[in-house]
Amino acid sequence: MNPDIEAYNSKHTTAEQAICHQLASIIDSELTEAESKIWHAHPVWFLNGNPIVGYSRQKEGWRLMFWSGADFEEEQLKIKGKKFKDASIIYTSIEQINIHDLKRWLKKSREIQWDYKNLVKRKGRLERLP
Repeated sequence: MNPDIEAYNSKHTTAEQAICHQLASIIDSELTEAESKIWHAHPVWFLNGNPIVGYSRQKEGWRLMFWSGADFEEEQLKIKGKKFKDASIIYTSIEQINIHDLKRWLKKSREIQWDYKNLVKRKGRLERLP
């Protein structure tokens, strides 16, 4: 696991650390080719420079967000806005993490991607990657 992500995870309560560690471990094992780092103050994984998945502490719990998740057609992933293609799920305990679902979403995150890497260059216009 990326040492910066380990340090991020260790700053939280024991129960929260368990959620973070579970998420990071599964993401690392499924997206072995991804680069991971702390980006905008929370852990994010990238494929070819494009953000794919990350998690952060929210008021409601731990938000696991997929940048292109709106197109995954997964009922459990909630879509907040219309401008971007992100979708997420909130966890408040480690028992809520369904490993089978998470692995399926990570597989989709590799296959279904919108080009966030070039969003500024395209003046806010998203394009689907082939």
